[in-house]
Amino acid sequence: MLQGVCLNTALGGLRLLCDERGLRFLLFEGEAGPFFVPSEGHGLLREAGDQIRAFLDGRLRCFDLPLAPDGTVFQRRVWSVLQAIPYGETRSYGEVALALGQSGAARAVGRANGKNPLPVFIPCHRVILAGGGLGGYSSGLARKRLLLDLEAGR
Repeated sequence: MLQGVCLNTALGGLRLLCDERGLRFLLFEGEAGPFFVPSEGHGLLREAGDQIRAFLDGRLRCFDLPLAPDGTVFQRRVWSVLQAIPYGETRSYGEVALALGQSGAARAVGRANGKNPLPVFIPCHRVILAGGGLGGYSSGLARKRLLLDLEAGR
């Protein structure tokens, strides 16, 4: 059973959901998600909330939480590469595909990014177009820009 908490942050309202395996979802206000039991006192949810606030305040650059996203083998591989992109840096969809050893998979990387159930924690916002454009972001380009500006110190 999923347990969750609602938070107000610089990115707007969001919900964090977890189960016994770890953090499962970060959902922004207005995004549909699975049923959960509110659990304000859950240790992992409290720690995840503290860490995301510290990240958004510029006090934290790397999350230290048990993440348990569900996805295909390919999606999980992409998400693993995303977690290796350092704070403040970006990669193109093609560069992520190359890191996977699948140079022609840039579009598949984009689709995997769009299915990321833990945005920010798995930093899909750090993936941009080869020419430097933002590309897409399932949670809205304004949020992607805010996250990239935060990491760039703007």
